[in-house]
Amino acid sequence: EVQLQASGGGLVQTGGTLRLSCAASTFTFDDYTIAWFRQAPGKEREGVACIRCGDHSTYYADSVKGRFAMSSDSAKATVYLQMNSLKPEDTAVYYCAATESISLPTPRLLFKIPTMTRPFPYWGQGTLVTVSS
Repeated sequence: EVQLQASGGGLVQTGGTLRLSCAASTFTFDDYTIAWFRQAPGKEREGVACIRCGDHSTYYADSVKGRFAMSSDSAKATVYLQMNSLKPEDTAVYYCAATESISLPTPRLLFKIPTMTRPFPYWGQGTLVTVSS
């Protein structure tokens, strides 16, 4: 079983930056695909960004393209979400989730399936991001 520990959330003004981290407890980090999801009050959980750790390929939701960047560090078994030009609508609890890459061969596929959370059996605890206007 993989355990995920998310951190880095906080309060930031519009236009500000934050970097989220998600540390994974696994010796086969490169065999996993990890995604960031977010859930705002009263809304469904939505996928934000996804990375295949083995080859660092990424894909993003249209709402964050050009502003967010996801990366991974195999030595630290950690993924990051660099969030720039933050907007009030980015306010949400952010979760990282992991699945074996064989279950989601390319990050782009995450944004093509009707239930985005379904491929992910492992979830972190969530970290709150609040963007003030």
